[in-house]
Parts: sequence; structure tokens; C-alpha cells
Amino acid sequence: MSDSALAIKAVDYEQPDNSPTGGAVCATKHAWARVPVEPGPAERAALKDKIRRLLKEKNAVMVSHYYVHPDLQDLAEETGGIVSDSLEMARFGRDHAATTLVVSGVRFMGETSKILSPEKRVLMPDLDATCSLDLGCPVDEFSAFCDAHPDRTVVVYANTSAAVKARSDWLVTSSCALDIVKALKDQGQKILWAPDRHLGGYIQRETGADMVMWGGSCIVHDEFKAFELEELMHEHPGAKLLVHPESPAAVVALADAVGSTSGILNAAREMDAKTFIVATDNGMMHKLRTLNPGKTFLEAPTAGNSATCKSCAHCPWMAMNGLADVARVLETGANEVHVDPALGLRARVPIDRMLAFTAALKQGPVPGSLVAHIGAA
Repeated sequence: MSDSALAIKAVDYEQPDNSPTGGAVCATKHAWARVPVEPGPAERAALKDKIRRLLKEKNAVMVSHYYVHPDLQDLAEETGGIVSDSLEMARFGRDHAATTLVVSGVRFMGETSKILSPEKRVLMPDLDATCSLDLGCPVDEFSAFCDAHPDRTVVVYANTSAAVKARSDWLVTSSCALDIVKALKDQGQKILWAPDRHLGGYIQRETGADMVMWGGSCIVHDEFKAFELEELMHEHPGAKLLVHPESPAAVVALADAVGSTSGILNAAREMDAKTFIVATDNGMMHKLRTLNPGKTFLEAPTAGNSATCKSCAHCPWMAMNGLADVARVLETGANEVHVDPALGLRARVPIDRMLAFTAALKQGPVPGSLVAHIGAA
């Protein structure tokens, strides 16, 4: 798609202060995102048909995140792909027979897929689709922060570059972070955490771990404000509040359930309420409503400096993924994700540790000896 067919959306950032624990401050003062023009009905149908054909011709599979456009979520599932969180996207792509992966999401997700599947071709609709957590944690500054705390185990969130992952000891997602940090704490380890200060604070409160933190935040989740949320909860007294832990502590404190994207989906299915208020990217609404047709889902309100409306919680970079670009990259091979092989090998170490830990966790509590063994691997 030509630049003339794209709308440019500027994103302004609210700069976080140093954390009380002496963490570093992320710096993401300026960024931009371009949002594809929505195709009309005829073009939309034609693009879907073209993508279905190209996926077969190219031995390719689509993996889409919960936050991208509903068309990309539905098409992934209709063609044998998956809609999931970033780790499961990469794990699915690794285990699938396809030789080409089309990753609809943001840049770090494509990199993680490439790290786990170095022999496969990984394509993305737009390589400029990024993440404020990734942008706000440049590897040189992060490495200096790590060097200043050499006695700490470095634990980084999945929303980071391959280079930052390569500098870490452990990788975590929001679904396994609590378990992994608790296990490390029980081993007597002190933690250096990056990049999301809200998720890090939640984990610190829940586990009591000794943590120093990088000062990053997600521009979507950081916009949720407790005072606006309390007003909406008053208007819907029977509603249950589902909150992603990247949200501020005051928002998390109001929650009926706190969890990752998959955790939010599980809570919505299992809880007996008919109405839910959801504090995460509104891209989740499509899957929540599809899987729970008898329930009502309301977006949590936003009121941060970067909010342009009362409730507009959608990542501008996730919105950069569109049908036209999926068709284009499949047809031309453009927008291939490359990760330096040596860097990829180093970045895979903390990923493999996480995968080994979560696999062991499915069998029951992970013994301390096994945690130590995994960490040494």
C-alpha cells in the first residue's frame, strides 16, 4: 500500500518518573504509527480470497495476536493458523509444518518467532509496527542498567527486542511471570526486572521479591485510570472487572480478575456474571464477544495524557496490520524478519528456560532443584 493511502497517527508519550526502587526511566518521547485505510466490502472479500490462495501456494500459516484487526484474527483461524498471545504465536509457528510464518502483531513478536524458528521465513504486514515497551528499553541503556546491578538475575518481559532478550537470564510472559519470579525468589535470587513497571510492581506485590525495575509502560494500559473506572463500575453494579497486569496499581486493585490475555479469556468464560468491564487493549473484545455470545463486554475508560477520547484503548501499532499488507508480503516476500544468528542463539536461552519451566509447571509445583537446573542450562 502506498504512503498516500495511509493515515498517519502520531503518538505522544507520558514520561514515567524514576521508580522508588531506583529503576531506570524509559524514553519514548516521539513515535508514530500509520493505520491502513479500511477496505470496502468487495475489496475485503477479494483480499481474503487472495490470502487464502497464497497461504496454500507458499506453504505458509498465519499467526495473529488478540489485539489485531478482527479480520486477521478470523482469517488466521479459518486457514489453520492461530490467534493467541505472543509466546503461543511463536510456539505454534515453531511446531507447525509451514515453512513461512505470517505474524500479525508487532515487531518483537516477529523476532520471537524467528528466534524459535530460525530455519523458517517470517513475514510481517508492517515491520515498523512496534511497541512502547520495546521502544522504551534500548539495549545499550538496558545493558548499562544491568551492569550497575551485577548481583541480580535479569528477568525481562516478552515485549522486548531480541537484543534485550539476549542480555537477560529469564524471559517471562504475563501468564507465567508470577510463577517464575516466585520460584527465583524462593531460591534466594534478587531480580532486575524490565521493562514494564506496572507489571513488575504487580509481581513484586504478589511475590514479595526483591526487585529493581526499569521504568517502562504500555501506552495502552497506562491510560486506564481508577477514578474513571469507578464511575463506570457504579453505572454497572453487577459487572465484573477484568484487568491486565500492565495496568496501573490503582486499576489492578479494583479488579475481580487479573490476568494475561489468555487469563482474561478464561475468566470471562468461567465467571457467572453477564456483564464485564475489560481493562486491556480493545482488540480483545472481538474474541471475548465471539466466545461468549450471551455476555456483555464494556471497554474500561481511559483518561491519560495520550488518550484522544474517553475510551480508545487500542495500540496504534497493532492497528498497522491490515489485509492488503498480508496479501502483499505473501505475494512478494517483503517485510521478512531477520535476526542475527548469533544474537538469536543468545536470545533463545532465556526463552528456552521459560518454556522448560512452564512445561514442568504443567506437571505440578516446580522443585527448587529443577529451577536451579533450568536456570543453569
